[in-house]
Amino acid sequence: MHSKKLIVPSIVFRLVVMAPLAFAQNPNPGVLPPHSHSYGMTYAEWSTLWWRWAESFPVATNPILDPTGAGCALGQTGPVWFLAGTFGGPATRTCTVPAGKAILLPLVNILNDYPCPDPTFQPGPGQSLEDFLTEGAEFFIDHVTELEAEVDGVALQDLFDYRATSRLFSFTGDTSLQQIDACITGSPQAGVSDGYWIMLRPLSVGNHTIHFRGKEVFPGPSVFETDVTYNLTVAPRNP
Repeated sequence: MHSKKLIVPSIVFRLVVMAPLAFAQNPNPGVLPPHSHSYGMTYAEWSTLWWRWAESFPVATNPILDPTGAGCALGQTGPVWFLAGTFGGPATRTCTVPAGKAILLPLVNILNDYPCPDPTFQPGPGQSLEDFLTEGAEFFIDHVTELEAEVDGVALQDLFDYRATSRLFSFTGDTSLQQIDACITGSPQAGVSDGYWIMLRPLSVGNHTIHFRGKEVFPGPSVFETDVTYNLTVAPRNP
């Protein structure tokens, strides 16, 4: 049995020496840390607001389906500006963002929602709805194999550290989205979000380019890939 007099000073020494290093080694100073409470909420909590925003628009103006970025200002409120991925495939968008806004974007994400027309899509005996939806969402995101993100040509690091899984939340999807997600009811329904998210600190006034890409490989094999470029203009706020 080791003496506490020998073990404790060693532990304290490592903590004292390593703690400053941990704070100093932020690989992405322009990104809010994965476990931060950014603007009063966690990444997971912000992801639920993102989904409520994205699911509220019909197919014709939905930001995930927007080929050019023409509708990027729709529904934007609060201190965080939402950017969108795609339902698969590439997109290049042009967007103007007011100065002082943080920017939240999904590298790869999923909303597992309930109820669905499939009568077998139900929690198992004794399983909560939250656990059931979380399990399903995690299955998809567990198959992410590649993540990339660059801001003005500078690659972001350690992207697999930015995974966030939400608690059960309520959202209302536009009924036209049923052609993409058959589980959309048009009424308040339950969902769980999972995925990899980046929240950028407010960018300087001027032009910026954000590029992000994610890839999932499923047994079969089946591949899902999204690849998005945003050409942003950060505009000064009106006096």
